[in-house]
Amino acid sequence: MMEPASGRALHIGLNRVDPDHYGGWDGALAGCEFDANDMDAIAKTRGFETTVLLSDAARSEDVVREIEEAGEALAPGDIFFLTYSGHGGQVPDLNGDDDWDRFDETWVLYDRQLVDDELYALWGAFATGVRIIVLSDSCHSGSVTRDAFYDASPANASAGSRFKALPRDVQQRTYEAHQDTYDAIQHENPQGDRCGVGASVVLISGCMDNQLSRDGDRNGLFTQTLKEVWDDGSFSGSYRTFRNEIVDRMPSDQTPNYFRVGLFAPTFEQQTPFTI
Repeated sequence: MMEPASGRALHIGLNRVDPDHYGGWDGALAGCEFDANDMDAIAKTRGFETTVLLSDAARSEDVVREIEEAGEALAPGDIFFLTYSGHGGQVPDLNGDDDWDRFDETWVLYDRQLVDDELYALWGAFATGVRIIVLSDSCHSGSVTRDAFYDASPANASAGSRFKALPRDVQQRTYEAHQDTYDAIQHENPQGDRCGVGASVVLISGCMDNQLSRDGDRNGLFTQTLKEVWDDGSFSGSYRTFRNEIVDRMPSDQTPNYFRVGLFAPTFEQQTPFTI
């Protein structure tokens, strides 16, 4: 008899980052810790073994370790559920894996940015046949698991909104102050998004790469809308249908993306979201 599938989940939410790394900028947001805790609650109702990392606990070493441990523990047919809520950033692409804008995308963690090349290497360590669902409520998130452009549309840059993007001046001075660190990360991961991935990764993001994701007082707009569609588990449909119904409720200047990496697994994509 086959062993039942198992599920592990990691939920990351940052309402602030370490100003010492980001040139005095603390990246203050309001809804990201709520996002992580709310996604954790959903994961628990679906039977996942969960971990939550909030703000100063969401350090690069801890995030990488949790993903690595999931990669070691999960077997073909198992599922890893990863959510991130916080700022999105960019660093110059040095290994030539991004021909579109010559920048690699990042998740802005407490102590440093996690580069998408690192995420690809982490996905590559999962066994072939593992399912991975990633929800990224951040800017530059449309394909962070891969091309972004920095200028928001005028509609998306409305006054009074908080957006989840590393400001351009902060991005530049952070890279200049820590160039050795970020360049070394790319040199250590020379394949970038060309890394072989045998797992099946589905990313549903907070916005397209030429848009910005809004923060809120209780949740980010993407996470808030996702929760409404999920409706305490009453949603039934595929991952793509889930994304499409979220899009239908979002403003036209913030359109969640759907992006695949690794092994194409139509059976996985047809499952009700967060099914172990």
